[in-house]
Amino acid sequence: MLDGTITISVDVANDANLVDAVFTRQDEFQNRSKYKSANHSLISRDTLDFYRTYPKKSGNFNGTAKSSLKFTRDRTVNGVDATTEVVAPEIVEISFSLPVGITNANLVELRQRVVALLDDDSIMDRLNEGLEV
Repeated sequence: MLDGTITISVDVANDANLVDAVFTRQDEFQNRSKYKSANHSLISRDTLDFYRTYPKKSGNFNGTAKSSLKFTRDRTVNGVDATTEVVAPEIVEISFSLPVGITNANLVELRQRVVALLDDDSIMDRLNEGLEV
């Protein structure tokens, strides 16, 4: 089981200045844990969820281990009518589907590719703001 408190150092503005974000376990479910930040409330969510699916063997293949994480945070944005505001969630999900038996070095390389892509503003801005694919 993951620790009851998870602290991640976040480069909020992608300028090499790190700020700690602390999440504490809120709920435990079978194959799922939910954490909340200090900013979380009944009105405004700020959560981190972890999920897992155990591998199932098939013939000579040891199966695929699956895990994922999901950040959910409510944000206030302008409505269609600019005089109103709407609260809506921003959600980021990352999932892994890994064949049983890969090496730790394989996993580190894969994670570093994800980090590099997420950290590349020239790609992420065009993808998320311009919906370019």
